[in-house]
Amino acid sequence: MRLKLALALALAAGTSALTAQDKPARPTFGADGTVHVPAFDLPASELSSPEARAAQAARAKMAGGAPPNDIPVDVMRRGLEAMLAPQVAEMRKLYNVDIVDQPIDGVPTRIVKPHGRDFDHSRLLVNLHGGGFSMCADACALLESIPMAALGNFEVVTINYRMGPEAHHPAALEDIEKVYRRLLPHHKASSIGIYGCSAGGALSAQIAAWLPKRGLPQPGAIGIFGAGGVRFMKGDSAYVAGYIDGSFPPPGASTGDMSRGYFSAADQSDPVLSPALHPDLIAKFPPTLLITGTRAMDMSPAIVTNSALIKAHVPSTLIVGEGMGHCYIYQPGLPEARDAHQAIVDFFRANLK
Repeated sequence: MRLKLALALALAAGTSALTAQDKPARPTFGADGTVHVPAFDLPASELSSPEARAAQAARAKMAGGAPPNDIPVDVMRRGLEAMLAPQVAEMRKLYNVDIVDQPIDGVPTRIVKPHGRDFDHSRLLVNLHGGGFSMCADACALLESIPMAALGNFEVVTINYRMGPEAHHPAALEDIEKVYRRLLPHHKASSIGIYGCSAGGALSAQIAAWLPKRGLPQPGAIGIFGAGGVRFMKGDSAYVAGYIDGSFPPPGASTGDMSRGYFSAADQSDPVLSPALHPDLIAKFPPTLLITGTRAMDMSPAIVTNSALIKAHVPSTLIVGEGMGHCYIYQPGLPEARDAHQAIVDFFRANLK
């Protein structure tokens, strides 16, 4: 009996030692709440599409991280346009649209409409392109506008607002306001939707805080994609995405100001820059759609904005793409992106009157 007990205890001790040895390292917590995270491997999500998992595997052949900002801005702009050109070509192959350059009150814009058929004259979309407030006036604008025009049968006005380093905040908001004022005599505010991704998503939130201050009516609905109603690089997701996605460095490891000084002269406490942190402003927002991803640095800003809207009793919908990174709607080959495109179209159809 004693021999059996000794053997059992020895076996249990050996199993415990083996288990402890095989267990991954656990995070430790500093006195100030900082979490020290051990290195770990994160596989492609089993809940994402096969196409998304294949795209994640393909990143092994790609250079990671954002380029340093000591590269001249004109070189950066050309480089980003060239990098996104295949995605623009794929988007144009999927969706047949007509694109016409047409300045509005001196502001460069493009008008994107479905090709070969009449469009929905009762609704109008205004797109604010992404690009870090300093670039991507062409590719990002088309990637964000083409699917909405074709799928929704909408006319989309995409605005080439002033950017850094040539301009500074609030130049972009002033350009958006100028275009919006010119559209209002021809369209009810309630029939206009404003949306954008990344910098354009941030501008969509900022313009919803800006318009009431300028005595203008809110649009019928807004879309904040790849962003939130708080400044970028805030919250948990900026750190998490910095180490698991790598498209942007985590806070404190930045290679510089991607906006090229666009906000350099801005008062960082200006409520317009982070309206989700100001209940009086967020309460004036129209119905809002937010789109982010579980691996996107903008997930925390989107979550905080959605919570603030709900608290203010403003209709808000939050879509979080599983395994998705920043502005995944730019990738037409992903089912998750195509699902998001349809959700955007459905949202504006339901909310623009």
